[in-house]
Amino acid sequence: MLDKNGIAKRIAQEIEPGWYVNLGIGIPTLVANYIPEGMEVEFQSENGILGMGPFPLEGDEDADLINAGKQTITAMPGAVYFDSATSFAMIRGQHVQLTVLGAMEVAQNGDIANWKIPGKMVKGMGGAMDLVASAENIIVAMMHTNRAGESKILPACSLPLTGVGCVKRVVTNLAVLDIRGGAFHLAERAPGVTVEEIIAATAGELIIPNFVPEMRIN
Repeated sequence: MLDKNGIAKRIAQEIEPGWYVNLGIGIPTLVANYIPEGMEVEFQSENGILGMGPFPLEGDEDADLINAGKQTITAMPGAVYFDSATSFAMIRGQHVQLTVLGAMEVAQNGDIANWKIPGKMVKGMGGAMDLVASAENIIVAMMHTNRAGESKILPACSLPLTGVGCVKRVVTNLAVLDIRGGAFHLAERAPGVTVEEIIAATAGELIIPNFVPEMRIN
């Protein structure tokens, strides 16, 4: 199965040259590390940067240059900075071609829960609700199961929803899943992972084609 970097590598393959891409908190922030050299992609962070680069090397961090998750980042040549109002105008105006979000749960109808666990402290809902309401192309990066081994790929979300019917594709440490027709469709399996292992880890309805290719992770 994949680790978090493997998930990010696979999602990087979804990005087209010239796209504007919003990266959410968690696994999605790693995607910027795996864009092929020479490909022009503009990564946006909702706290107000367009032109976000990969994470800095140790010793090169700038404490004043952070993403929405308060992690230190780098800026590509020509990067621009702006206030949150401008950042969310880009998001709400649908000027972003792809949004990559983390999630705690995803349902087979495309619902996503990624902002609150009842009974636990929450800093705030952040910008995820604006992103899921405005974005037309959302990929979720997440682990297939929780620490107890329970599926996070579900018939219906049990946690408070962030968005309804908005997720089209999910990339986990086990598989690539497309959501359509109220079910998960198995598109790819992670290297070394069997279809049977994916079935066992998936609580939601899972449609399996006759042939399931293995992910190609460069």
